[in-house]
Amino acid sequence: MDQFDGHPGTAKLAQVLDKRTSQKTESPLTLDFGEIQANGSLKTNTFPVPIPKGDYTICRLAAGLTLSTSEQSWLGKSPSGVPLHSHSVMIPAVKAGDRVLVAWIQSEAVVIDVIEKS
Repeated sequence: MDQFDGHPGTAKLAQVLDKRTSQKTESPLTLDFGEIQANGSLKTNTFPVPIPKGDYTICRLAAGLTLSTSEQSWLGKSPSGVPLHSHSVMIPAVKAGDRVLVAWIQSEAVVIDVIEKS
């Protein structure tokens, strides 16, 4: 900063920019636990005010999805071209009462998955 010693306004601007930059980068990704409330809102351990449904994000797998697989896709081919064996698995959507893993990304809560006791 020696080059700015004779220019106090420039030095002050550099200090302000440095402070603001460090404040923006001091907020790390935080993991939290939460619970989906009866009205669909999310209440987390570190932010106990309910976040209304629609104001938080849910990962695709936690939102309910059907996965399909077949023997043909595992083997790469089937003699007749028809799947030999297949399964569809429905991953249940998040529902009221579910305990969830939440990632805080800046000020947004993102539900990663439902958690259960072992």
